[in-house]
Amino acid sequence: MKPLAPFASNVEKSLGRLYPEAESPTRTAFARDRDRIIHSTAFRRLKGKTQVFVANEGDYFRTRLTHSLEVAQIARSLAHSLGLNEDLAETIALSHDLGHPPFGHAGEDQLHDCMKPWGGFDHNVQTFRVITRLEVRYPAFDGLNLTWETLEGIIKHNGPVSHHMQEPSWKSIVDFNNQWDLRTDTFASMEAQCAALADDIAYNNHDVDDGLRAELFTIEDLMTVPLIGPALASVQKDWPSIDNRLLRLEGVRRMIGTMMADVLVETARRLKEDGVENGEDVRTARRQMVAFSKPVYDDLSRLRGFLFERMYKHYKLNRTRSHAKRTLKEMFELFMTEPDTLPTEWFQRVCAKDTEAARARVICDYIAGMTDAFAIEEQRRLFSFDG
Repeated sequence: MKPLAPFASNVEKSLGRLYPEAESPTRTAFARDRDRIIHSTAFRRLKGKTQVFVANEGDYFRTRLTHSLEVAQIARSLAHSLGLNEDLAETIALSHDLGHPPFGHAGEDQLHDCMKPWGGFDHNVQTFRVITRLEVRYPAFDGLNLTWETLEGIIKHNGPVSHHMQEPSWKSIVDFNNQWDLRTDTFASMEAQCAALADDIAYNNHDVDDGLRAELFTIEDLMTVPLIGPALASVQKDWPSIDNRLLRLEGVRRMIGTMMADVLVETARRLKEDGVENGEDVRTARRQMVAFSKPVYDDLSRLRGFLFERMYKHYKLNRTRSHAKRTLKEMFELFMTEPDTLPTEWFQRVCAKDTEAARARVICDYIAGMTDAFAIEEQRRLFSFDG
């Protein structure tokens, strides 16, 4: 096994779990966290939650589950190359989207609008609620009782979050942080930062792939776009008679390789330049250590601009988003005014709350946990006589 770098997270020095448990005889604490994520209900539901396309639009488009698996693979590869704890990087990557509601960012935006009078909605906070409260699988505690390092990485993988702590939607994090300090004003571990960059690498590449599959743009359209254009050109140079399907697949594969290689070089440069020697140096650094170089970051911004104009704003996706928002809005409003239309278990949870804000949060939890297909079917049952 490759020795850990001095700035890696050492599982033997973990701060442990909020509720102490005997160690597993077969797994490290971080591997045990990973397994708890994989066995969770929220993780299984990701197979039916949208990434860009609604999950029932085709068998080949990414879902939140396939996206999470791709992120985990890339995060683990980055961690291995940097001498980090691969189990921790993989665990954070697998769990980063557990709080996403149905219908992707359209669903998140609509739930935030619905919840504005009671603190709003944030999918990162919802992920934290899922793993610390909503998953009920153990008799001794609610949530999954993950290690401090995993919890820290999940909530801080994009950087310090202390500036969010005054936001109403972050109340769950504030309450937990008062119980167990997650050091919200510092960066997270190198492993968490690998998961964050892996997310960027994965979704930009698979959005190119899915956009081509959906015929929202063509290979010719991409030839002048940074990162993917040069990758496609290099494939055509090596294989002049290659068909478009293999050209797409090989081009995306090479773009992933280019982005990962850049992250490794830039990260090594920052570690050396900033004199990072241990995990504490990583947390108190002036910037993220795991990052793209400036040229690749700029190229990535231009690629995102292309995808925004040609894919995310496409009228087909606009129609889907509009339908999705109406679906969630109608359900939320009905459940707030007529909570007895909720399934019995959720109706009992609402009745157990003594404030409107608490009742609204329970309803939000119910809707956020839905898959795309379940939300569509639930809306039909609620508003159609044939339901």
